[in-house]
Amino acid sequence: MEHSHLKQIHTGKQHDVDMTHGNVVRHLINFSFPLLIGNIFQQLYNTVDTWVVGNYVSNEAFSAVGTVGPIINMLIGFFMGLSSGAGVVISQYYGAKQRDKVRETVHTSIVMTLLLGVLLTFFGILIIPSMLRLMKTPDVVYPEAHTYLTIYFGGMLGLVLYNMGSGILRAVGDSRRPFYFLVLCAVLNIVLDLTFVIVLNLGVAGVAYATVFSQGISALLVLITMIRSDGWVQLRLEELRINIPILKKIVGVGIPAALQLAVTSFSNVFVQSYINFFGPDCMSGWTAYAKIDQLMVLPMQSLSLAATTFVGQNLGTGQVERAKKGTRTACALSMALTTALMLLVLPTAPHLVEFFNAKPAVIEFGTLFLRCLSPFYLLCCINQVYSAALRGAGNSRVPMVLMLFSFVLFRQCYLFVMANFISNTILPIAMGYPAGWLVCSVLTLVYYHFADLSHNRLVDDPLPSAH
Repeated sequence: MEHSHLKQIHTGKQHDVDMTHGNVVRHLINFSFPLLIGNIFQQLYNTVDTWVVGNYVSNEAFSAVGTVGPIINMLIGFFMGLSSGAGVVISQYYGAKQRDKVRETVHTSIVMTLLLGVLLTFFGILIIPSMLRLMKTPDVVYPEAHTYLTIYFGGMLGLVLYNMGSGILRAVGDSRRPFYFLVLCAVLNIVLDLTFVIVLNLGVAGVAYATVFSQGISALLVLITMIRSDGWVQLRLEELRINIPILKKIVGVGIPAALQLAVTSFSNVFVQSYINFFGPDCMSGWTAYAKIDQLMVLPMQSLSLAATTFVGQNLGTGQVERAKKGTRTACALSMALTTALMLLVLPTAPHLVEFFNAKPAVIEFGTLFLRCLSPFYLLCCINQVYSAALRGAGNSRVPMVLMLFSFVLFRQCYLFVMANFISNTILPIAMGYPAGWLVCSVLTLVYYHFADLSHNRLVDDPLPSAH
């Protein structure tokens, strides 16, 4: 009886999962758990990157690797937003059982990724000096940051191919195989980190090379999996071409999300400049906080991706109420898990920061950030899950507008006022993040309450609801 709840579209050894039938909680957990564990491994090797340079290179190298995130996220975020459009289109076609459309979307997406990967590589390397100056990067940190970014952007093609390929697999309910590849490459990255930095003494460059090589291997594994697949997402080299109508649908959903992520990350360059103003110790404290932050947000990120796929598949069959139930459930699960993590982090904050950097001033700054900001992650659960549900419904424009207003316009105004008129100390500056989360959560909930999820459905001939 229970096995029928996890209905698979094909017989045989298949990994695609139809989420339009069966227990909602079970689907969300089964989908998001591999994502969560995979992301933990991904953050583990990012954490090892930072730990290695913090303990075996220098404090300046630690700051360099840890504070260039806004620059990387600006370009990666643009691509991730655009690729989310492909995932939404595929999940809705998959839910509507339109196999030919799924295949056309898969091949269009891969060609688009190859072209964008090359463009983003050259553009990323070109803007490095300007972005570092815009961030007011201290002179003692600049050389290491420039080296890391140059190598990282040089290997961007592997990163974007992995993310697009794994996004395609997730759109049809397969989150397990991307997880396996991520675990393998995380272990590889850790081994290479230790080898390049400790044995070969390559410093920051060694960490960057290890990351690029590992990402390339993960991309290769995903592409081989798709080529050898006998399911709906099989990749055939002779079918690699761009289908213009499909591309328009991908871009229609993806561009708003891409602009939202890219512009938000670009605005964080200015936020980082406020942090950098307080010197290398504050930068290092913020870096340690950011690494722990990246682990704490994983449950909400994984469940947000689950909500996008769940909503997309169910709207493909016209099941609006089931899609809404999935959204509520995903939000409740993410808040519960985030609360549990928060209760672990708050009392142990100094020890967690010390793991990355034992300098007393760094521990003081990092502990301050962790204890003051982490309780507000519950707000992120709301805006992330409900925005993801809207994107799964094909509506990425409204989340874009709400997030740009909250995370860019409102936050920059807040920071300007705080820095120039209220208090030129670090804590009010750092609180600009939760202030933006609060505004975004309220606006997103209000919009979602009145939204018609079925209005932006993308499939050509959606099937009637099975219930």
